Amino acid sequence: MIRKLHTHSLPPSSLLSSQTLLSQISKEKKKTERKKKPKKNMEKISISILMLISCFVLAMRFEGVHGYKNYTVGDSHGWYDNLKDPKVNYQKWVAGKNFSLGDFLIFNTDKNHTVVQTYNLTIYKHCDYNNADSDDTIDWSAGEPEVSTEAVTMAVPLVKEGLNYFFSGNYDGEQCKHGQHFKINVTHGQGLPESLKSPVPDSPAPNSADNSDNVPDTVIPSNFDNPINGGDVKATSGAAGRNVRIGLVVFVFFGILVVSMSG
Repeated sequence: MIRKLHTHSLPPSSLLSSQTLLSQISKEKKKTERKKKPKKNMEKISISILMLISCFVLAMRFEGVHGYKNYTVGDSHGWYDNLKDPKVNYQKWVAGKNFSLGDFLIFNTDKNHTVVQTYNLTIYKHCDYNNADSDDTIDWSAGEPEVSTEAVTMAVPLVKEGLNYFFSGNYDGEQCKHGQHFKINVTHGQGLPESLKSPVPDSPAPNSADNSDNVPDTVIPSNFDNPINGGDVKATSGAAGRNVRIGLVVFVFFGILVVSMSG
């Protein structure tokens, strides 16, 4: 007798269900992998961004720290009225600069021009300091004006915060009225060095430019480490600070861009 062997097989509907299930499992696995990968990339990007921001903040803090500075008034034009030098423009020279306590203004001029510093706006507007109080106005070039082209240099320390006004007081204010004046705002910065916290000496007589070694002692106590030796500042510190900040922003932006692309 021949017996027929019956083979048991899954019905077509069961086979289809199994394939569908495997397909769904494969899709879910791929979705899970895709979700995990961006998460890891985002974590890397977040860490990189935090590091870049930290570097940016640190650089900003160091960028704000600087030594006391010297500013040569008028740069190469010196300290003159526009009748003598039509190109002088002290308002333009001041623009963009940051002045702080302990900085120095270096006035290169001659015996025919003076340097008057005042904290009194009225005195400044009238270009006349004859009735000024001794506690708000200083004539750094004491002595009668001379019709002389002999060069003199006066170093004036900035010792008071707020608005400081400067002008030449010769010839009843005529030089002041012809452009020889400017005002600056002095910020606290690092504050005054110890040697400048003592009262400023009486107004010195003009010094010859050839005898520059005497300039510091006529303006400040002799034990002060005069920043004149530190080099002059002709470029505007404000512009320099802005350039540093712009550079740092660009650095951070491209750093983020590179990290994003690498992910």
